[in-house]
Amino acid sequence: MTDSAGPPAEPDPPAGDETPSQEGPAGVEEGAGARARAGRPAGAGGGPGTSNARTGARAAAGGGEGDAPRARRWLRWTALGCSVVVLAAAGAGWWFYRKLDNNITTDTSAAAELLEYEKERPSAVVSSARNILLIGSDTRAGAGNSRYGKDKGTQHSDTTILLHLSAGKSNATAVSVPRDLMVEIPDCRAPDGTRTGEQFTQFNLAFEIGGTACTIRTIERLTGIRMDHHMVIDFQGFKKMVDAVNGVEICLKEPIDDDGAHLKLPAGRQTLRGEQALGFVRARKSLGNGSDTERMDRQQQFLGALVNKVQSNGVLLNPTRLYPVLDAATKSITTDRGLDSLRDLYDLARSMRAVPTEKVQFLTVPRQPYSYNANRDELVQPEASQLFKQLREDKPVTVKPGGTPSSSESAGEGTGRDGKPDDAGSPSPAPTPTFSGRNAAEGACS
Repeated sequence: MTDSAGPPAEPDPPAGDETPSQEGPAGVEEGAGARARAGRPAGAGGGPGTSNARTGARAAAGGGEGDAPRARRWLRWTALGCSVVVLAAAGAGWWFYRKLDNNITTDTSAAAELLEYEKERPSAVVSSARNILLIGSDTRAGAGNSRYGKDKGTQHSDTTILLHLSAGKSNATAVSVPRDLMVEIPDCRAPDGTRTGEQFTQFNLAFEIGGTACTIRTIERLTGIRMDHHMVIDFQGFKKMVDAVNGVEICLKEPIDDDGAHLKLPAGRQTLRGEQALGFVRARKSLGNGSDTERMDRQQQFLGALVNKVQSNGVLLNPTRLYPVLDAATKSITTDRGLDSLRDLYDLARSMRAVPTEKVQFLTVPRQPYSYNANRDELVQPEASQLFKQLREDKPVTVKPGGTPSSSESAGEGTGRDGKPDDAGSPSPAPTPTFSGRNAAEGACS
């Protein structure tokens, strides 16, 4: 058959594809004859209609002949873009981690001093429980602290709290130790390298003359409880922590005007931030009877509300709010090597989060005015020893408002008016005393 006049024939298509018929009469006849020979009716394929259908099918399948390379290029660029985003996020995460990790100050001098006296330190009774000594320093050194007084090169433990975290993470007990409590302070190394010698004096002097290690050894001698870790925080660190959670709510029955604490507040419900919060926990002379005991109660209320705020989902589950808290916390503390990394602090925070707020309890060690000086404190026995024993053996401590142990609670049941057991042959065990305090679920407005 001779070629008809017209455009040149198209190249042969791949196997299985049909060659479009040539335009013009001869092309139509040839295409029709081929279809007839194949047993298909004329018009079943080929021609302009068939070409349009084929084009539509290709479009439905993903586009024309040039679309596949474009799609592959688009996928490659998308994958590359995602990789860049992932790497950038990982790099930013690592940068934030390293920044927070490097914020923490490690106390190496305390570790050396404690190691020297390892043999005299008490052993841990329940190894999986944790005892952490929290020390609030009243140092005037450092940026922003000079406004609270002249820097004399010394510091006291303005606040000292023994935090006991139970082995099963079922409860946490924070025990305040009065700064004016009369105690035996062991022989400690002073900052200039000299030795202080043992002395019977008020508790907060231990931090001034021998620093953290001397305070830890004094607490361990007083309670028989081994301290696993310690943290020291100053005025500025406390303010930053409160600001990082957008303040803590308190309620005041009466207005406060205390020049010494730089605090002036109206009565009623209000949210305290930074400077006001610090003044609230430091104020003493203008509130209540002016005693340090009332100040400790106020500190416990405030810390309970702070714990409640930090444990809320609005902080721990919100990265934009969690980062400022972590940044403030890591910048604010000096700690031992066991807690001097972000991972260690995160593990501690996670353990605290596992404790229900009603099981985070605050109390003050049982105390009373010192016999020889009403401006000092002494322990109330046997209640104080019972409290220390409960913590040492990781047993629950019962805390409730106004729960100061009575004589019947501490002496046991079944006693007569003469103080002797009604049945001397079968004395009943003394029940666990209930201590005056509060829990974090109550908040500062309860």
